Amino acid sequence: MKSAHKGPKAPEGWENNWAQTMPGQSFNVMMRLYGPLEPWFDKTWRPGDLKLVE
Repeated sequence: MKSAHKGPKAPEGWENNWAQTMPGQSFNVMMRLYGPLEPWFDKTWRPGDLKLVE
């Protein structure tokens, strides 16, 4: 999976994989699946946890 960054400003070199956020405000994460496979429907597949990158 590709990395996606969030924050008030895009990290250098990550301008295309960045979501702007407002300091002190909450945010939501969404995922869109195109053509999900059987594990999605039988609920055996789960996405990985979000990881903090410093």
